[in-house]
Amino acid sequence: MRAIQISRYGGPEVLVQEEVPDPASGNGAVAIRVSAAGVNYMDTMCTANSYLKPVELPYVPGGEVVGRTADGRRVLAMMDGGGYAELVVTSSPFVAEVPDGVDDHQAVALGVQGLSAWHLLRTCARIVPGESVVVNAAAGGVGSLLVQLAKLFGAGRVVAAASSPDKRAFAMAVGADVAVDGAAAGYRDRVVEANAGRPVDIIFDATGGAVFDAALDALAPLGRIVTYGVASHVLPAPIATAQVIERTVAVGGFWLPQVISLPGRYREPLAELFALTAAGRLRPAIGGVYPLGEARRAHEDMLGRRTRGKLVLEP
Repeated sequence: MRAIQISRYGGPEVLVQEEVPDPASGNGAVAIRVSAAGVNYMDTMCTANSYLKPVELPYVPGGEVVGRTADGRRVLAMMDGGGYAELVVTSSPFVAEVPDGVDDHQAVALGVQGLSAWHLLRTCARIVPGESVVVNAAAGGVGSLLVQLAKLFGAGRVVAAASSPDKRAFAMAVGADVAVDGAAAGYRDRVVEANAGRPVDIIFDATGGAVFDAALDALAPLGRIVTYGVASHVLPAPIATAQVIERTVAVGGFWLPQVISLPGRYREPLAELFALTAAGRLRPAIGGVYPLGEARRAHEDMLGRRTRGKLVLEP
């Protein structure tokens, strides 16, 4: 079968299409003929071996696919690598049937990114109707779903932060009430102004570095900031305990594999995401569809910040 395999760590240049043996199936394993494989920022980190969990070479990236099982079921599967291929075999418990009314591209967007957005709002921030929400990197796959779900879950005002005018326009098109420049310099003033002059209740950040530090200053009392990535590759400054106590704010972190391994944290939220999408209330944004052999270009576009929404590979 064809697969994208890396034999050394590095950037997009190490992604090479190879002919490799079909994966072996065992007892309880599910074989899936892949129709769509999701591309996520964590894939670029796995390729560079800078992700939270080290990878061993040779390695086929990709943590989510949609495809058909041998008995004809259309499923979404999440696994620990191997998705950039024509065929995957997984014994993972994270396999769920995709309902009619949700196409392959939408379904793969609801895997890593859809579940992340759902859990960031419901599980981590525990949004209360009427609260204000700021979404950094709002034009990305997770960000664009956060914007939509925040509105669906009752947010009083959703502020999108993004790096360029076209990305801010995109965030407005998917449902943000207002969009601002996401740069660290002047961040607090822009966000507070966008929230009618008031500090905000919830901020979601996957950028890290100076953006996270600036975002922390924009929180209202009882506000929460949840970090789920460090796309800037710069860690935020250390947070003094006194700063959190005096301002009565909470800082949280989120890593999807930790959460969905808990009972009731995978199929149940995924069922809600599928239902909202099938009903037309949630619209996963597909930012680019690439042939499997152009995985390198997909990674280059993502790292070059030229993309919006979900990127998909098609074998």
